[in-house]
Order: sequence, then C-alpha cells, then structure tokens
Amino acid sequence: MTGKEFMLAAFEAISHNIIEHEEYLNHLDNAIGDGDHGTNMARFSHIILKDLPEFSADHDDLGEIMHHVGMCCITEIGGSAGPLFGKFFLQASLSNKNNTFMEAANWVLAFEEGTMGVSQIGQSTEGEKTMLDALFPASRAMQETLEEGKSLPEIFLAGAEAAEKGVEFTKTIQASKGRAAYIGQRSIGHQDPGATTVMLMLQSMHKTAVDMHVE
Repeated sequence: MTGKEFMLAAFEAISHNIIEHEEYLNHLDNAIGDGDHGTNMARFSHIILKDLPEFSADHDDLGEIMHHVGMCCITEIGGSAGPLFGKFFLQASLSNKNNTFMEAANWVLAFEEGTMGVSQIGQSTEGEKTMLDALFPASRAMQETLEEGKSLPEIFLAGAEAAEKGVEFTKTIQASKGRAAYIGQRSIGHQDPGATTVMLMLQSMHKTAVDMHVE
C-alpha cells in the first residue's frame, strides 16, 4: 500500500529524470518531429517540482494529485504530447478519486485506464509509432505481474521493461500517426520520443518503489 508520500516522491523522480534527459528527448524528436519534446516535457517537470511542496502540505487525495498533474500536462506541454499525457493522468485519476492510499491493483488499474484514455483521445493503437507502443505492453505486463502476486516494485519493473521493448519496437516501424507520419518511410530506424518518456516514467517509479522499500 502506498500513500501521498510515495506518489509525491515518484513524481519528483519522474520530473528529475525527464529534465536530465531533456536534450536526449529533443534529439529523438528532431529526427521525426519538431525537436522540442524534451523541452516541453522538461518545462512541465519544472512546474511539477514547484508544486510538490503545496501538495505535500495541503492534499491527501491521490486522485486529485494525479488530476492536477494531468491539467499541468495540458496547459504546459506543447504540441500533441500535452493533451495525450494530460489525458493519461486525468483518466488515471478517475479510478482513484478520494483515495488516500493505493494498493498495487489501484496502480495497475490507473495505468490501464490512462492507457485507454490516450488511445481514445488519439484515436490510435499499438503499431503506429506512438507512446502507445510503450503504454499498452507496459499495461499488460503490469497486469500479468499483479496476477502473479508480485510486489509493487516488481510490477513497476515489469512495466518498465515492457515499455523499453516497446521503445525498441518503434524503431522498426513506420509512423502512421502524429508529426512523424509526414516523413513516411524515413521514420523507420528512429525511436518514438513519447514512448521513450513513458519508459523513463516507469523506470523512475520502479526506482522510487525500491528506494522507499514499498511492498
């Protein structure tokens, strides 16, 4: 079971990880997009870090915290990433409204709901060289690991590893959605920056769970 302390620590770790990889994400996006994915995600991350003290003091509702993060995505992240990542967190927040604690099953459900939200708003699915090529495999892996009775760190690890494989998969396919679709076959050989961001997020959540000795 995890509470506000873990969620805030996870968002802090995610934010620092994204900021650290800002130029790398821009480099990936420069090949198939506008070249600013890292900059946009880093701007969002800085705002989340600024807001963490307020949440630490004033908010116990975990769904409300996720909702706030989702709104920050929409208002602060440029391009298509803002609405997509925003929808992920907004949809995930609905399954945890009024929750002050989350079991492993709550985290898996939140991730699944967020993934479906992204799929719906983007009218997309796997195999189109988007963040969903990391989200869907991660969601399945997390559900399978939960059903095996594994711990939350193991669940996040399974998700991160599945997302990493999804990122590698995006290198092999042609984009059919988003800005990358405009360059057609030239998108093959390049990995999707949005999927890479999903991988970084899950890696951060796994590390946070391990560092905080979450069961």
